[in-house]
Amino acid sequence: MPKRKTRRGAAKRFSLTASGKVKYKKSHLRHILTSKTTKNKRGLRKAGVLNGVETNRIKQLLPYQ
Repeated sequence: MPKRKTRRGAAKRFSLTASGKVKYKKSHLRHILTSKTTKNKRGLRKAGVLNGVETNRIKQLLPYQ
């Protein structure tokens, strides 16, 4: 079978943890930050983890990660 290509857009946005979970950076932290609370911005700094169905979909886009 031929080698599969990694979807580069997905590779730039998602990464896999050692246990196989999919990690991503949260959005809404680029501009118009004055209207957001400090607590909200602090929560957006932490990496998010995808749930089950979406995890399987992203792993298909990242075959060799």
